[in-house]
Amino acid sequence: MKFVKDEDENRNDYILQKDETTKKTSVFVIVMVVLLIVGVIASGIYFATR
Repeated sequence: MKFVKDEDENRNDYILQKDETTKKTSVFVIVMVVLLIVGVIASGIYFATR
C-alpha cells in the first residue's frame, strides 16, 4: 500500500493523494491543531495565575 499517490498514477491502494484538496485540508488541520494547543497553553497559564 502506498502512502501518497501522485495525480497521474492509476492505482487504488493509497492513503493520501497529491492534489489541491489534500493540501488545503492538511493546512486547515495543522492550523486548527496549533490553535488548540495555543488555547490549552493560554488557559493553563490563565487559570494557574488565579
